[in-house]
Amino acid sequence: MLHVKDIMTQDVFVLYANDDLDLVQTLIKSRHTRYIPIVDNKGFFVGLITHRDLLSLTVSRLATMNNNGHEGLNGHVPIRKIMQNGILTADPDMNLATGLSIFLKNTVGCLPVVSKRKLVGILTEADFLRLTFDYLRIFENE
Repeated sequence: MLHVKDIMTQDVFVLYANDDLDLVQTLIKSRHTRYIPIVDNKGFFVGLITHRDLLSLTVSRLATMNNNGHEGLNGHVPIRKIMQNGILTADPDMNLATGLSIFLKNTVGCLPVVSKRKLVGILTEADFLRLTFDYLRIFENE
């Protein structure tokens, strides 16, 4: 039986609630990621910010500004102002089928993986695609 910990991404880039949105934008672009978990100084998971969150905020703010105000748009906005709280999470020992059912039932793109309130990984759609690809290669070689 597979568990969340068997396919989750362990090397996760995180930010802190007091970091600003410019840092989020930089991380999303440089690491080609769509989900960034937010932790406190003890590594406890406190929220999530997504590429969509940032895009939505930027579009709504741009609509109300003139062309001269676009520079440094997110430089002084702390992540805590727009990060999502109350995010569904997964335990690393959760059965993978249970994790997948959470994805399907709630139409989420990721599940932060948390053990004793600490972030230990993230489970994304890409992790399930990699697993599917691995199984397809096995079946093709039989």
